[in-house]
Amino acid sequence: METASLLVDERAADGEPGLGFEELYERHSKAVYLTALRVTGNPADAEDVLQTIFLRVHDGRLAVDATWSPGAYLRRAAANAAIDVLRRRRTRRETEIDERREARPQGPPPPGAGAEGRLLLKEQLREALSRLSPENAELFVLCYLEGYTYDELADMLHMERGTVGSRLHRIRATLQKDLAD
Repeated sequence: METASLLVDERAADGEPGLGFEELYERHSKAVYLTALRVTGNPADAEDVLQTIFLRVHDGRLAVDATWSPGAYLRRAAANAAIDVLRRRRTRRETEIDERREARPQGPPPPGAGAEGRLLLKEQLREALSRLSPENAELFVLCYLEGYTYDELADMLHMERGTVGSRLHRIRATLQKDLAD
């Protein structure tokens, strides 16, 4: 099967041809990169995620889902791949992270801590996200970093809207506890 036949967008439902690889990349590469950058906080890691996602599409290992928009599908794939990067980073540097944790103040930075405090909080959040289950990390990223609504998430993840809300509540509580520790 040719790769281009796997690439579909909203027009395919109306009988128009699906997107070719180049057009898919042109339309969605920036969103994939920005999603990965928000999750990893590192431009090099975000570029790796971008490359990984589109290599998988090109090789046919990742077929863009025709039941959801290609942009949403690719951003979801980018969020998952970026979370995987965080997990690999955590396991590779476990000793270094433990040493840094002892050297830095515990808990979130105090209000008014400035840019350095915000960077510390972002790094702590990334570490906490890497400790969540893949499903919970994905849900948190898609809602709070990518801005999907509860209704969109329920449709995308095939669950009830109330389930989305209760899971996000538990995830936030877990992250707050983790950041306070």
